[in-house]
Amino acid sequence: MKKSLLATGALMIAFAAGTMLAPGLTGQEKGSKKGPAGPGLTLNSPDFTDGGIIPNKFTQADPMPVSPKLEWTNVPPGVASFALIFHDPEGNGKNAEDTLHWMAFNIPGNSTGLAGGQSADATLPDGTVQAKNRGGGVGYMGPGAGAAGPYHHYTFQLYALDTKLTLGPDAARADVLKAMDGHILGKAALEGRFHR
Repeated sequence: MKKSLLATGALMIAFAAGTMLAPGLTGQEKGSKKGPAGPGLTLNSPDFTDGGIIPNKFTQADPMPVSPKLEWTNVPPGVASFALIFHDPEGNGKNAEDTLHWMAFNIPGNSTGLAGGQSADATLPDGTVQAKNRGGGVGYMGPGAGAAGPYHHYTFQLYALDTKLTLGPDAARADVLKAMDGHILGKAALEGRFHR
């Protein structure tokens, strides 16, 4: 009888303690719970919508194509530099490797975008380094998929890094990817479609 009363009393105390903390978390967990994660790094362009058609002035349909304006938001803390890779995953149809159209790195960590019409200089005044594209030129090379096939999906990939890369304009994409490894704080992508 005494054992039964003691067990019942212990059960009632445990139940009361549970309902005081319920619903949800224990007192310790309530103080340490974090809110939902904020939006990640985002890349946009006022010149075309994500997944939309890239206007001709930014492509090889124009004899003097210029780079589109790019803007990014939701930058994570601790960014020392950004790297940008613009490529055509479908490539030119003759090779397995996709086509590199633009690669820039050491874009200052406090920047929020790139102005349209970037020059074809290997090093820009703010320290940004532009490497050679697949065509052998420095800087931006516009999309050029032929009219015979489907639209190609040209992708701008932006990387937020916790360091600057110790590479020069002669760096290949493989060199840049290797140097970024372990230093990426955030990634964003913007895609545009084009064919002549």
